[in-house]
Amino acid sequence: MKLTTKGRYAARIMVRLAAHQQARPCRKHDIAEAEGISADYIEQILMKLKTAGLVVSFRGARGGFALGRRAEEITMADILDAAEGPINLVPCITEGCVRATSCVTRPVWTAATEALRDVFTSTTLDQMGNKVIEMEKAKVLDFSI
Repeated sequence: MKLTTKGRYAARIMVRLAAHQQARPCRKHDIAEAEGISADYIEQILMKLKTAGLVVSFRGARGGFALGRRAEEITMADILDAAEGPINLVPCITEGCVRATSCVTRPVWTAATEALRDVFTSTTLDQMGNKVIEMEKAKVLDFSI
């Protein structure tokens, strides 16, 4: 299983917003420059995050984007769901399957999906933002993909 760039970039954008909460919102161009992602792609992702209520936008000269909720209330699962949709290792878990009652592998896929989801729901944006601050102080931060 691989997350798409949209999911990975959404996480990076949200961590940046959480770690660098300022008196004013972050502009998409500033995020793009800091993260090495095109501003147009940043905007696409931010719109998905905004629709999910994870970010809010402000217009005008002092406009930009900020967290829509407190960082400790936002999980990695929230971010990935907004960017990519629900996380399922195989489609038959949620879409139904004619073989569901007789499929020996389905319980394995279900358990693996639940384990992955548990990791994402137990990791908050606040935890990741605090880690960024620690790493910046130690000068070991790298968001390479």
